[in-house]
Formats: sequence, structure tokens, C-alpha cells
Amino acid sequence: MITIKKVESKSELRAFIRFNYHLYKGNPYAVPDFLEDMLDTFNRRKNAAFEFCEADLFLAYRDKKIVGRVAAIINHKANKTWQAKNVRFGWIDFIEDIEVLKALLDTVEQWGRERGMKKIVGPLGFTDMDPEGMLIDGFDQLSTMSTIYNFPYYPRLIEQLGYEKEIDWVERKVMVPTADEHQADMQKYFRVAEMSMKRYNLHMRHFKNAREILAEEDGKYVQKCFNVINKAYADLYGYSEMNERQIQQYATTYLQFLDMRLLAIVENEQNEPIAMGVGMGSLSYALQKAHGKLFPFGWWHLAKAIFFKPAPVIDLLLVGVLPEYQNKGVNAPLFAQIIKVAQKMGFVWAETHPQLESNEKSQGQWAHLDCTIHKRRRCYQKEL
Repeated sequence: MITIKKVESKSELRAFIRFNYHLYKGNPYAVPDFLEDMLDTFNRRKNAAFEFCEADLFLAYRDKKIVGRVAAIINHKANKTWQAKNVRFGWIDFIEDIEVLKALLDTVEQWGRERGMKKIVGPLGFTDMDPEGMLIDGFDQLSTMSTIYNFPYYPRLIEQLGYEKEIDWVERKVMVPTADEHQADMQKYFRVAEMSMKRYNLHMRHFKNAREILAEEDGKYVQKCFNVINKAYADLYGYSEMNERQIQQYATTYLQFLDMRLLAIVENEQNEPIAMGVGMGSLSYALQKAHGKLFPFGWWHLAKAIFFKPAPVIDLLLVGVLPEYQNKGVNAPLFAQIIKVAQKMGFVWAETHPQLESNEKSQGQWAHLDCTIHKRRRCYQKEL
């Protein structure tokens, strides 16, 4: 018999977070979340998303043993923006047992109905900045710190329960060009970058460290950069605009790990950011070695990967161009800078962030590089 229990205590919350680690312990492709980060994610005081989201977490038990977990979420801002009544399921994990999955999803479905929702969608987090999409292809590829890994049985079982495709994301493995290999038409980025910079009177902006960018304009510059992302992503599936507190939260979380050489910012004549690209040396192996905990020794694996022995992979986290500058070659300066830095730093290949398969502008920007789609993930849906 399967019992579903709402998470109400600190010990249950820790059990909810660590279930993922225990389920995937020893898996060479799964990358565990940091316990400390996830505790903040589900903290209603610390996570700014709770200003416009409501959520409950649930654990599935069989014979007093945890066999699954799921989060039920309503993003009221996204629902208002998209004129929808969607309940989201997120952070879903379960043993290979369709009855466990059914019990978890039935709980979210009922939770959503009680709040007037008409459709269930997921896996999705509170916002687009959280991991989203169930892996449906690429199970033999290393995951990243910002994406979901799941066993192949996940999509098979959820489809047996009548869930259907809502939308897909794809991820690419992009080879870093070298003098001898993977050139493709790399020079086109440099040609287009030079032309677009001259035509629109643009220039690149560089920062030495996180402290410098955070101090720029008393912190307002970081807000401007993230607002580029807000405007660039505004029309993408389910997106809800980041507010000031969220931006501060993400800046605090990620800037401490970021090598400023991998931050590419394009400014206009007024020194306002109009495009941004963010890369980061992969922390996947470091997170695996840390076993999902920063303390007592996880921080060392993280520091080693950042400062002493970086992985050969660069994770491309965010790429955004203001709508009025899109289709004008303004993304080319971003890639031109990151390519040069990646070559100098010795990266072998780059992992793109998940991109909507329907986003033709985003898909087309890789056309002149040696790359291949190596992962695909899906958001499922079901009418309530």
C-alpha cells in the first residue's frame, strides 16, 4: 500500500531533498543538487518565487520507506501572463513502479483541482530558472547542475498514465573550435560580430570580478542585465518575469561561481546592456564527488573545479538579446568572445542550456559551429 504524506517538518524536507540523491547514488550521469541550495529553494522566506507561487511537497511511502516525491506548484504570475489555470508538478522522482507515480500525480491533480486549476503540466519548477523538463533522450549523457536527470522508465510510465507532450527542449554538445578541428564556419561569428558592432555602435563590457559588477551603479547594473533576459524570454513557454528580489537571489547564487571571462555583455552607445551570454566551467563532476553536500568537504571539490582543475566542459547558462536587437547579428559578439575565451582556457566542448525546439531564433544560432543535439527533455500535460 502506498501512502502520500505532505512535507511538514524539517526532517521531512531533508528526506524529500535527499531522496533524489539516494535514488541515483552511484549513477555516472546524474548530478545531485546541493542540499543547502535546495533547503533555500523550498524556504518560503528565502525564495522570492513564493511571492507569486504557492506550493506543497509530498512524499510517497511504502512500508514506511520513501519510494517517491513530488512538488505541487501554482505560479500565479505565469498563469496570469499566459491566461492559464495550470498546476505544475516538479522535483518528481520515484522508483520503477507505476502505482507510485500514479499516487504522486493523483495527489498533485487533486491539489490543483481544489485550487481551481484546469490542467497539470510538468516537470516544471517555480520559474524558468529552476530545472524543468523530463529527460526523454540522452540518458547516457552527463547531466548539469541546472538540469534534470532521470531514468529511462520515467517517460515510459508517465505516458502510460495518459500524460501527453506539451513542449520539448533540446540541448546541444558544441565542440570548441581549434586550429585543427571543429572549425565549421566559426569565422562567420567574427565577421558578423564586427559588422553588427560597427553598424549599431555597440561595444563589449568586461568585469574583473563579481564584486565589481555587483558594485556597478550601486547594484542596478546587474538588474539591467537580468532585465535583458526578462525581455528576451518574455514570449517563451510559461515564462514569468523575474522581479528585483529574484534577480538579487540568482546573482548572489551564481556570481560567486562565475569566471568573469565567461560573462559576455554587449552595450549600446548609452552604455546600457542589450545582450548577455553567460558560461561557466562545468561543476558536474565536482557535485558528484561532493555527494550533494557543501559541508563538511563538498566545498573543496567545488573550489578545486573552479580554481585549480576545471573540467573540460563549459556550461552555457543564459544567452539573451533584447527583442529590438534580435535578427541583427548581435548574438555573434557574445559567441565570438566566449569562443576565444574557451579556446584560451582549454575547454573541449560546451553544453547548451535547454532550448525550446520551437524557438527557431535560438536553434539557428548554432548553425555555424560543430555541434549535435544530444539530449531532449519534455514537459507533459493532462487536462484535469
